[in-house]
Amino acid sequence: MIPDHRRVPRRQVAFSVPVEDVMTGEVIGHLGNLSEGGLLLIAGVPLLEDALYQLRFVLDGAEPIDVGVHLLWSAPANSPGQNWCGFRFLTISEVHRARVRAWVEAGA
Repeated sequence: MIPDHRRVPRRQVAFSVPVEDVMTGEVIGHLGNLSEGGLLLIAGVPLLEDALYQLRFVLDGAEPIDVGVHLLWSAPANSPGQNWCGFRFLTISEVHRARVRAWVEAGA
C-alpha cells in the first residue's frame, strides 16, 4: 500500500453518496472520499476545471451538508463517461465541518 502523505486525513466512502449541484438541482456524481478540507467526486457529468460550485450531500442519513467548492483537477475514471474530480472546500459552516471531521475520524 502506498502511504498517504496528505496534510488532512480523508476517508473513503464505501457506499453511494449522491452529490447535488445546488444551483441546478442535478445530481452530478457520487462521493469517492471526503476530508475536512475537500472531497473527491466521481462525476457523471462534465465539469469545468478551476470553476466554483455549490454542492450538497448527505452523510449517514442526517441533514444535508452544503459546501462551496473549487474544482482543482479532473481525470478520466475507469468507467466511460465518468471523471474523478478533486475539490477543495471554500465555504462550509463550522457545524458541517465538525460533522465531516467526526465522520472521517470514525472511519480511521
